[in-house]
Amino acid sequence: MEIVLDDGTVARSERFMVAICTCRRSRTYPWCDTSHRPREKTAGTPTSDERARQAREGHDGRATRPAPDDRNAP
Repeated sequence: MEIVLDDGTVARSERFMVAICTCRRSRTYPWCDTSHRPREKTAGTPTSDERARQAREGHDGRATRPAPDDRNAP
């Protein structure tokens, strides 16, 4: 996908599907990154700083299942 911006520069994306930013809040302008959406922190949801810290510490935030109990395996 190619688009020509107001200043004449051409923006190109190789993605299968793109969205064009019309609010100009996107850090990836002219492509939309949903920056226009209001962000609300809900109880129990980690902030981006908390997620970054967890990633550094090796916690990716996904639930883990206990190992299968193979005491009853045939």
